[in-house]
Amino acid sequence: MKSRDFISIANLGPEDFRRILDSALEMKKNGSGQMLAGQTMGMIFEKPSLRTRVSFEVGMYQLGGHAIYISKDEIGLGKREPISDVAQVLSRYVDLIMARTFAHSTVEALARHATVPVINGLSDLEHPCQATADILTVYEKKGKLEDLTIAYIGDGNNVAASLFLACALTGIEFRIASPKGYEITESILKIGNKISAHEIIATESPEEAVDGADVVYSDVWVSMGQEAEGEQRRKDFAHFQITPELLAKARPDAILMHPMPVHHGEEFAEGLINCPQSVLIDQAENRLHAQKAIIVELATEKR
Repeated sequence: MKSRDFISIANLGPEDFRRILDSALEMKKNGSGQMLAGQTMGMIFEKPSLRTRVSFEVGMYQLGGHAIYISKDEIGLGKREPISDVAQVLSRYVDLIMARTFAHSTVEALARHATVPVINGLSDLEHPCQATADILTVYEKKGKLEDLTIAYIGDGNNVAASLFLACALTGIEFRIASPKGYEITESILKIGNKISAHEIIATESPEEAVDGADVVYSDVWVSMGQEAEGEQRRKDFAHFQITPELLAKARPDAILMHPMPVHHGEEFAEGLINCPQSVLIDQAENRLHAQKAIIVELATEKR
């Protein structure tokens, strides 16, 4: 791997990413055994989460290790105690650190000062664990990654950023339709365009993005911490809802994806997540398998 940490999808090379996907599929099929017996992960949560906490905690348990939950009130990153001190102290107690934070700079600072591998469980810039599970799901459902197109409809947020970078690593064509002012950040576009075989298609037309796509993907319009912008965001995204009519413009065998939680009746038309094309629950399960593969990869790097 390019780095001993997993802060961004860009920390990986194409071979690294494919190895992690293959490892995840192998462990999903045959189990993982006690590969990390006696090892401990410290899990820092500035933002709460169902899938992130449970998948990492269960993943460490299945690998024979142990996970410790550390809430924002217990640690007070950068307020009660400097990030550098937290990183150094935790490095003396645990074998890995996972952090789900508001600011990407927090995860970067933890990685800079820690002497054990650090995993980005989510930041305002990227969500690399989610993107790994997403591509794992596509790989599993389609049986390949070549000659595929993913259409992302919605906010060019952290999920979109990491998904774009993951597509760039694997050769998947990535299209995104977002309202004006909600595009993927320029810094992510520069990184992705350097490694992608395809030029990103960015448009304000959901119909253009979805046309002939193999995967149709959406995320929430109002993320945690954006509640004050909720009314304006719902107005801005009103024409970016995935409806049966929009989904019909994709390939007949297209799959429907979302990282969850879903705001029913917003990003998807009411009831659409229960359609035969929906793979949301499989996608959520794959957070467990993808993250186990990431943990094992980093633990191997540490040794």
